[in-house]
Amino acid sequence: MQLELVSDAARGSLRSVKTTVDIPDHDLKEVMKHTKAGTKTEAVARAVADYNRRQRLTKLADKLGTFRDLVTREELLKIRAEG
Repeated sequence: MQLELVSDAARGSLRSVKTTVDIPDHDLKEVMKHTKAGTKTEAVARAVADYNRRQRLTKLADKLGTFRDLVTREELLKIRAEG
């Protein structure tokens, strides 16, 4: 299926870009179901936004690393009981 995303540039906004993409019908239907989008354009926009959000979270998690010095559950319970 070909999908055309409409640009807001005519209205003076740079929020979106007009493009044509080929997306398999079954994938687009599944995205529409999961996003509960009313239009194909909305479904693709939501899927792209979600993908970008997940990528940002992955990069953030990589930067944070691991918490080797974080207290254990048992240590936390002991601290709470003492204080």
